[in-house]
Amino acid sequence: MPWFYLGGLDLEEYTLPELPYAYDALEPHIDEQTVRLHHDRHHQGYVNGLNATLKRLAEGRTAGDFSAVKALMKDLAFHGSGAALHNLYWEGLCPTSESREPKSGAFLNQAKRDFGSLEALKAELSAATKAVEGSGWGVLTWELLGNRLLVLQAENHQKLTIWGVRPLFVIDAWEHAYYLKYQNRRAEYVDNIWNIANWAEIERKFKAVE
Repeated sequence: MPWFYLGGLDLEEYTLPELPYAYDALEPHIDEQTVRLHHDRHHQGYVNGLNATLKRLAEGRTAGDFSAVKALMKDLAFHGSGAALHNLYWEGLCPTSESREPKSGAFLNQAKRDFGSLEALKAELSAATKAVEGSGWGVLTWELLGNRLLVLQAENHQKLTIWGVRPLFVIDAWEHAYYLKYQNRRAEYVDNIWNIANWAEIERKFKAVE
């Protein structure tokens, strides 16, 4: 794994995960060009920003100079959350032929308990994503304190969250996720996400945290 050496510390760099499918696998709902730009440029940019921020923090730590810590903490939250959310985004999608809504199982039972139905869960997450102000995300989480599924918004990547939740499925509402195909029709993009939702992965993540 790539690394850099600084002040007696070996710091492993974060790397961009490969997509779990081909660039055109999400067609026709997300086009190949968007996937390439989104993954190879935008997602890579957050990974690069995270590594650069960690390097600057390590440099300051070694020098005993924390004068830039306020700005670096903001950068760390932004780039770190951006990298993590994009990992979740790609994992949560799959080709239409593999997207099968659950008919039974622990996740479906929990969705019915917390939302009344799977359709109600989807409707709330869709509405939250469509209503993001500016750029951000819709996030389906497992809330550890109350042991329940909970829908949240995230502005940018790091704002409007609750500590102690585990994200299970996310919808990217930044324009770079949909603008080439949908232009300003964010709602249409969000509605179409459900055609490529990886329910098997959502179930796997849920079983890991419940």
